Amino acid sequence: MRAAVLERPGEPLRVETIPRPRPLEGEVLVQVHGCGVCHTDLHVIKGEVAFPTPCVLGHEIAGIVTELGHGVGNCAVGDRVVATFIMPCGHCRHCVRGRDELCETFFAMNRLRGTLYDGTSRLRRPDGTPLAMYSMAGLAEYAVVPATDVFAVPDALELGSAAVLGCAVFTAYGAVAHAGSVSPGDRVAVVAAGGVGLNIVALARVFGASQVIAVDVAAAKLERARELGATDVVDSSAGDPVARVRELTGGAGVDVAFEALGRPETVQAAFKMARDGGTVVAVGIGAGAAAAEIEITHMVRREIRLVGSFGARTRTDMPRIVALAAAGAIDLEQLVSRRVGLEQADAIYRSLDRGDVLGRALVVP
Repeated sequence: MRAAVLERPGEPLRVETIPRPRPLEGEVLVQVHGCGVCHTDLHVIKGEVAFPTPCVLGHEIAGIVTELGHGVGNCAVGDRVVATFIMPCGHCRHCVRGRDELCETFFAMNRLRGTLYDGTSRLRRPDGTPLAMYSMAGLAEYAVVPATDVFAVPDALELGSAAVLGCAVFTAYGAVAHAGSVSPGDRVAVVAAGGVGLNIVALARVFGASQVIAVDVAAAKLERARELGATDVVDSSAGDPVARVRELTGGAGVDVAFEALGRPETVQAAFKMARDGGTVVAVGIGAGAAAAEIEITHMVRREIRLVGSFGARTRTDMPRIVALAAAGAIDLEQLVSRRVGLEQADAIYRSLDRGDVLGRALVVP
């Protein structure tokens, strides 16, 4: 099969022909119909997040099940499925208590070592050199995924577009439903209207927020945020975004402020947008050891809650997310802005780095 390989950080993605992988016990092989283009992959490409190389990136996919490993009973060959970037092992201490977004096995084996849960990668070059896997390594024609991480996609949904449910929407759902606990009537600010931020905008409206303020520097992204349900937009390049958000909320600030970029200055801005007793949800992944200074006394006296949110709860939330998309509450075609082939994978990540991608782009192998 063909796969886009990152030889080492800072180098371009290059398409290579490598052996098609085979699923082992408890795994399935998926023919990839769409793989989302995410900033987290870009952090690895640029060397801002450590990960073993050479590797194959791509961590949100949808496609067709083509082969089952031993013991798989929750899907069949020919099924249309979507997979999330958090692939729960199902048996660590967090998985057994229903918090599989914190799966210890996933972090220890996949994110640190680039392997699946037997300690080996399913990918290799023709000479036998192993290739690390970032999640399921979806920038390829086929991907091996633990069976705990595949979910049926209804026929009503375009299969390739359904890939964005596995990270962009999945991450936003965890932030809105769990970390932010958005309730009807809440006022919400979303700092950074990229792939995840736009989904936070859309889901905040689904959860009943009465005011959703999107904050970004790009006019096109702010316009897309309006299309997805933002009641107000703030161009942070035109003035102080904190002052403008507070003005839009009558001086009080928002109930929940989401930060979806991972930069110190945007985390600080989100913190200052929260009302007394409000919640700040940090969603964006930072580069390296990036840190944001927070005014401790203000946080304490105003009882502001600061919480991180990595993703939703794979096994319980993903069926709900798919159901929302099937019901039309999440418009996948509105979220997907561009589709490119595997040969254009490097170019689309360069476009993402320049800020030229609205919503989510898809690589379609």
